[in-house]
Amino acid sequence: MAIILVVVRSIIYNTNQVSAQCGGDLPNLISQCSQFVQKNGPKVPPSPGCCAVLKTFDIKCACQLIPRDVEKYISIPKAIFVARSCGLNLPAGTKCGRKIVLPP
Repeated sequence: MAIILVVVRSIIYNTNQVSAQCGGDLPNLISQCSQFVQKNGPKVPPSPGCCAVLKTFDIKCACQLIPRDVEKYISIPKAIFVARSCGLNLPAGTKCGRKIVLPP
């Protein structure tokens, strides 16, 4: 739970920038998708609710704005897996946080 609070605080700090540039509702994204991108545990396909929220974002834009401190708590490869599982296009070579997206 403490991890989620740190992530939430970091994302809320970044909310205005992400929302202004990339659309979407970050608090809703956190509540719907955080369980699927945590560092611990296996890759799990996202819920329909998570996918619905993700589809309100310009995912490539939002991916590029993931702050470094959030990367301590979420798995960028899982975030990419979740986005692609929801049918979103994250082409190879896209920067996501500090990582570069690999081909599927």
